[in-house]
Amino acid sequence: MNPTSQNIFKFLSYYFDHASRTATFIYQGDNNRFFTEKIVFAAPSEAPNSTLPINHAALDRALQLAFILIGTSYFKTQPTPFVQVDFPLDQFQANFFNQVFQEGLSQFAFENQLTRDQLAHFLPTPNYTAPAAVEYQGSGILSLQSGGKDSLLTATLLAEKNLPFTPWYLSSSNYYPRVLDHLIPNTSASVATRNLDLEQLKQSKGLNGHVPITYIVQSLALIQAILFNQDTILTSIGQEGNEPHAMIGDLPVNHQWSKTWPAELYFSEYVRRYISPNLKIGSPLRGFSELYIAELFAQKCWSKFSLSFSSCNTANYQQKTDNSKLSWCGHCPKCVNSFLLFAPFVPLTELTKLFNRDLFLERKLHRTFKGLLGIDGEMKPFECIGSIEELRTAYHLRQPGFGELPFVVPLSSFDYRTTYSVQDFVLQYL
Repeated sequence: MNPTSQNIFKFLSYYFDHASRTATFIYQGDNNRFFTEKIVFAAPSEAPNSTLPINHAALDRALQLAFILIGTSYFKTQPTPFVQVDFPLDQFQANFFNQVFQEGLSQFAFENQLTRDQLAHFLPTPNYTAPAAVEYQGSGILSLQSGGKDSLLTATLLAEKNLPFTPWYLSSSNYYPRVLDHLIPNTSASVATRNLDLEQLKQSKGLNGHVPITYIVQSLALIQAILFNQDTILTSIGQEGNEPHAMIGDLPVNHQWSKTWPAELYFSEYVRRYISPNLKIGSPLRGFSELYIAELFAQKCWSKFSLSFSSCNTANYQQKTDNSKLSWCGHCPKCVNSFLLFAPFVPLTELTKLFNRDLFLERKLHRTFKGLLGIDGEMKPFECIGSIEELRTAYHLRQPGFGELPFVVPLSSFDYRTTYSVQDFVLQYL
């Protein structure tokens, strides 16, 4: 297939308005359909370094990165191997964006019967050498927050060490989880608002599916940190995402690709090479399994956050949802996953305050349990969930009083307290 005017996805332009703190990203799909997304960032006055001048060179490079990554949200309406970017890319950048638009869109490809060859292929500019990364003098921590167990645990670890940080949340509406206003005394969360071009997405009547949202959020957090003159961006991601759901030829299908350890290193390396080596981004929880994170949350955070946190996407994180007060739907894979993870460390009487029942006894959830536990060939759900082995371990470690599933759950030798590799700079936060 050769490129034509009808099968090229174009990255048209991006710009930043300092007065309104608004970034605008514009794309063109088939039939001359244009997509415009706007991000309104939190005011710099909310950060301690707000009086310092903004590093405009670093800001522009972070905007450029976000420009390409956000493009996945609109590219999926018109998947094509052919893309047009009006600035040069070197080989590393082309490889990086190819991985984002192929591995990062693997679930989308699976759900729409596409192959790697039908996804975007970025080409390096011949004989191009990218300019050196810039020097950056900011300081301070931006901590990405969602209201889920992982990010609240990171906030708790930082508070235990008396390390100041800015809680930051990316919203798709006028709402955000109010629990985030209780992480630091007398301090509200900083909130940026992402305004997708929902109308044009609806009118395009193209394909739909999952995008590498973690990479998108991280790229916007980089911009926010630069506006705040901060140099450290902390995510809250454990050892997860390594199990593919399926394969499409040589393309592993992975809902959690942008949350994996290799993806964290890849993103960090991009920042080091093309934005600034003085900007650091990574997760202090990377060395822990999801089951160990659940144990730490039960020990350190349950008494404060048990009735105000949630990891349920269905109830809280859909577009335009009022998620001021977080809740649990009690039916989705994330809820079942959380129930499994907490069963060894939280009594049933406490968990039922969240889910209103023992989910092990819920007949309608048995198929979901089988997918999570790798039983009867049931496919692992497309969600950010624990590995099969650690969830099997969680089931067999559940506290007395919980029900029993009506099928055999294999035993596992998984050691949930095993620690894994992390970036060196996050060790100071543990």
